[in-house]
Amino acid sequence: MPLNRREFTKQSAVTGAGIALTGVVGALATAPEALAADEPEAYGTGHDHENGHDGGHGHGHRLGYGPLVADPDGILALPAGFSYRIVTHSGVTRLESGEFTPEKHDGTAAFAGPRGTTYLVNNHELKGPRSRWAHPVPLTEGLVYDPAAAGGCTVVEMHRDGTVAEWVGIAGTSTNCAGGSTAWGTWLTGEENSDRAGVNGMTKDHGYVFEVDPRDRRANRDPKPVKAFGRYDHEAVVIDPRRGHAYLTEDASNPNGLLFRWVPPQGFEHGRGKLRTLADDAGALQAAKCIDSSGRFVDDLSRATRIGTVYGVDWIDVPDRDARTTPVRKQFTDGQITRGRKLEGMWWADGGAYVVSSYAREESPGAAHDGQVWFYDPKRRTLTLKVLLGVNAAPDVDGAYDGPDNITVSPYGGIVIAEDGEGVQHLFGATDSGRTYPIARNDLNDSELAGVTFSPDGDTLFASIQSPGIMVAITGPWRRQPRR
Repeated sequence: MPLNRREFTKQSAVTGAGIALTGVVGALATAPEALAADEPEAYGTGHDHENGHDGGHGHGHRLGYGPLVADPDGILALPAGFSYRIVTHSGVTRLESGEFTPEKHDGTAAFAGPRGTTYLVNNHELKGPRSRWAHPVPLTEGLVYDPAAAGGCTVVEMHRDGTVAEWVGIAGTSTNCAGGSTAWGTWLTGEENSDRAGVNGMTKDHGYVFEVDPRDRRANRDPKPVKAFGRYDHEAVVIDPRRGHAYLTEDASNPNGLLFRWVPPQGFEHGRGKLRTLADDAGALQAAKCIDSSGRFVDDLSRATRIGTVYGVDWIDVPDRDARTTPVRKQFTDGQITRGRKLEGMWWADGGAYVVSSYAREESPGAAHDGQVWFYDPKRRTLTLKVLLGVNAAPDVDGAYDGPDNITVSPYGGIVIAEDGEGVQHLFGATDSGRTYPIARNDLNDSELAGVTFSPDGDTLFASIQSPGIMVAITGPWRRQPRR
């Protein structure tokens, strides 16, 4: 049912109050000049990131964990009192089969296993033929979709004693990017590449989502794409555990990509192995169409320039989800749907989906920005702007943030974001009230950070330096962050 102006205006009386009073909607407002690093009273005085004391520990009103301390090993700067260990390193660590860990780490999720074991499923964003890469995902028998493609996922098993094992979850896919976890304990990995068979040496069509089970290797045999989710340049996917809807982002340009919703067919129930039973045209794939509080159509998410902006959302059916002749995002006229530049990571929490748009420039019709985070509320059918990063004028100077990509919701409040921007790359947090604070900085190179996710017990934050491909486990004196 379309969301009419009267219905949305009625909702705006409740949720739209945050358009002017951002605190009412718990906006995660942020800008380069709002960095926690500019507020020394929030920090302690320690300097050794491995052995120092976090002077703010135990004081809940203090924001963040202190300034970042340069890593003597030149890999990852952390606040005093925090440390990291390398979990996997492409070209250095090896899989159970003996091959090197694949390169180009990206989206990751952590799952609880038996006896304190943690399973991590790690995407490898490898595009094109295998010959382009020194360490593609190995073609493990029975787990290969297209033997010509270099990408896929690995599963990392971490034991309490610190030992690590790694194996292939799926191989022969292309450009596996953000992905997403499910409530039933599996990983959904999407291909951010829609090459057809015969293009770039591929032997099968690409642009699909696949399911990977970290606990049951047999369930991953004979990979089958979830074609019901559509064929396009996939980024992230999350599942509404209550309604069963899937939400998916598309990272594309010329024209900008779309936010999608998949509505399951009547009677369908999610669970392990259920997605691969779906018919290719099962359910309905739809694209988001936003309207503002005056009932006016919004053509692009870059039109929003104020934290707390609330849009109503309609969902428009995709004519041909497999894009047999025309890419999905080009099947709509500009007045039918709402676009967004670099729609990237998503995370399901708080009864809805957090959605990232990395930046907007001349390819977008609205205002330039260096990052947005939106929250989609399926109950109210609203999209609310929670984070807005102003244009970073000096990305090579440590301080401001730009280009949010992978995202997770923190057990300590707010969200944690991995940067894929220009210049210096960080992990940073944003509180419910809009203050930001640094968590880590890539001291190795200018590669993006990715795969940000907490362990099931909340004690460890996992993240990766995408190139060459290094996954780290960060531990330290985590604490609840202030809301304001």
